[in-house]
Amino acid sequence: MVGRRDGRRLRAPERALRRPPRELVAAALVRLRWPIVLGWLVVAFAALTWLPPLTSSGSDLEGFASGNPAVEAELRAFELFGFPLSGRTSIVQRDPGGLSVYAQAEAVLRAAALSQGAYDTPLLGGLPLTNSFGAFPGSREKGTTVVTYLFNDPRTSFADQRRAGEAFAQAQLDDPDDAFVGVTGSVPARDAQARLIGENLHIVEVATVLAIALIVGLTFRSLVAPVVTLLTVGVAVAVTLGIGGYVGRAVGVSVPADLQPLLVALLLGVVTDYCILYLSGMRRRIAVGDARQPAARRATGEFGPIVAVAGVTVAAGTGALIVAQSALFRGAGPALALAVLIGLVVSLTLVPALMGIVGRWAFWPDRPALRHEREPTTPATPPSEVVDPAERSEPPLGPLTRLVTQRGSAWLTAAGCLLVLVLAALPLSSLQLGLGFVQSLPEDQTVARAAAAAQQGFAPGILSPTELLLEADGIGGRQSALAELDAALEDFPGVAGVLGPGDIPLQRSLNILTTRDGDAARYLIILDSVPLGATAVEDVEELQARLPALLRSAGLGDARTGLAGDTALSAGVVQETTDDLLRITVAALGVNLLLLMLFLRALVAPVYLLACSVLALCAALGLTTLVFQGILDHDGLTFYVPFTAAVLLLSLGSDYNIFAVGHVWHLAERRSLREALVLALPQSTRAITSAGTALAASFGLLALVPLAPFRELAFAMSVGILLDVFVVRALLVPSLLTLLGRWSGWPSHRLDAPAPAPEPIAVTSPTA
Repeated sequence: MVGRRDGRRLRAPERALRRPPRELVAAALVRLRWPIVLGWLVVAFAALTWLPPLTSSGSDLEGFASGNPAVEAELRAFELFGFPLSGRTSIVQRDPGGLSVYAQAEAVLRAAALSQGAYDTPLLGGLPLTNSFGAFPGSREKGTTVVTYLFNDPRTSFADQRRAGEAFAQAQLDDPDDAFVGVTGSVPARDAQARLIGENLHIVEVATVLAIALIVGLTFRSLVAPVVTLLTVGVAVAVTLGIGGYVGRAVGVSVPADLQPLLVALLLGVVTDYCILYLSGMRRRIAVGDARQPAARRATGEFGPIVAVAGVTVAAGTGALIVAQSALFRGAGPALALAVLIGLVVSLTLVPALMGIVGRWAFWPDRPALRHEREPTTPATPPSEVVDPAERSEPPLGPLTRLVTQRGSAWLTAAGCLLVLVLAALPLSSLQLGLGFVQSLPEDQTVARAAAAAQQGFAPGILSPTELLLEADGIGGRQSALAELDAALEDFPGVAGVLGPGDIPLQRSLNILTTRDGDAARYLIILDSVPLGATAVEDVEELQARLPALLRSAGLGDARTGLAGDTALSAGVVQETTDDLLRITVAALGVNLLLLMLFLRALVAPVYLLACSVLALCAALGLTTLVFQGILDHDGLTFYVPFTAAVLLLSLGSDYNIFAVGHVWHLAERRSLREALVLALPQSTRAITSAGTALAASFGLLALVPLAPFRELAFAMSVGILLDVFVVRALLVPSLLTLLGRWSGWPSHRLDAPAPAPEPIAVTSPTA
């Protein structure tokens, strides 16, 4: 007899002991709904009130520079000459009609006085370049522009370097005849980026919240479901920012400025995903006649484990960044993983509690229609034997379900999806990486205007010169050899102009390019491409490779060399990032594959599911390369964009794999795989489509930050998520499941056709 053991009817405590752990947890969450909701509200209020805010830093380039050979060369030049020639901060004076001779002469004298310590400033010196009298052969104009490089102690923070440069310019260039345009360079540009991020972060947050409310409201045709979602999102954000600020203060670190909007977008997106999944299950339970608390309990029991595994997968995937050598990636991994884990804990507890409180009112004013009548039975039937009436028979096949569940059309669908993704991925072969700061700014920024003025007067690379340092006994006196090397450098591809020993009138008195003892010399190399861009990086790498041959040809083969400056630093950062690619890829793929195998208890399905996610990722990056490098003519993508997008898209792809395939696996325990697909696809596709659209909007709205890296990342993430949702999850994966059948579950036998079973008896759940 159903509901009996050893010939007697089970009592309530005995029935409870037979319930699976997930149902016990779900029941506890719904029963404790009010304490849970009030508890989270108190925690969120305390986090915002008493914990320190999450701080961001605009000087994270200093972290990129750790251990970089360009930095070592810069420090060595500082020891030998007393100041480097990095030119990270520059004063720009320009008059298109012609800069007065007086203003040009004053700029030269001002820089000389600065180098001799005549001003009360932490600046160590200055080097003026004028495009008059052929002083700089590569100049685009004559007599219009003066750029004065300001030199700082390289051990000084970038923020202090910027403040010193701006204070000096404001104090010394107050005459209209000076034609002062502004202070620019990589350091002021980085500071401007940080300010723009701070100014636009709240705009992104508000726009994302409105987008989430709209998408959730339209998905459930409800005014209350968005409130449930936004309350959960708000608690998760408040707790994350509070705990993140506390942890940051405790360990003495701050979140890089580029990371904070990404962190918020990820948190808003994944928490919304989990809310949509829970609410979809709740709506289905309401539609088959469950009362408020049983509906919340059963939706939680069904989807709680899926949400938990999905969240852990995303956290583990993003946390895999910790294996990187790059300081930016290594710091981003734990921060993103912590945000996802906090959002997961909030979602797993707060959403079931809220569903237990609001019940069917979560879908007001829409009222989910009863799709199936329920048949009475004895209340002694254990909950584990209750079957959702919606699963008792196959629903009518829709066009999409028919397309992917019939073998003939599944072959064509899979082939078509693979072809589209491969074609979209082809432009990825031309991907280039750069580290542009000035060029990423909007044109109306003062730093950008000053940079444009300098580049119009001289050459594109004027703001980030490359310093070549030579050391050898008596090298300063070998004038003919130094002049021959000067000429060879000027003829080198990608070089717009060179300043070497003897090119600067005040060189002998100031010892700017040779040391007083004559044992070191240096050159200032101006490139003809945009500073720190992909082309400039390639030119510096080529110069580094061919430098030994150039020195031997000039008779300086015995000299020790070093390349310094921002473009050389950028080349090192890009190389370090590229070296990290294998580590990050192996770690992210390994973590995601392992968790999929554990969840599905299979080997075959996880492999092709992850392969589909990788293909969608390549397609997204290919389209990003096509749009930004091809159509918009960017000089390479920002170096961290492809790698950040890769880790996030792989982790979120596994997230959706668990959402979709997990439901199929659950139904296939008592049905054939095709029946499970027919039942699961309509439900999971609707939920994943809504969740993916919300997540794509969350990342896509990063484009509201008016900086090129954020627009690149916003495009890559939103396109990648939409491809994953509408191509991979809706078409490709179901087609592959149909084609491979029970082999997808190998080596387990979970997908073997079950023996026919009697029609289960549906029961009426007790009302709340």
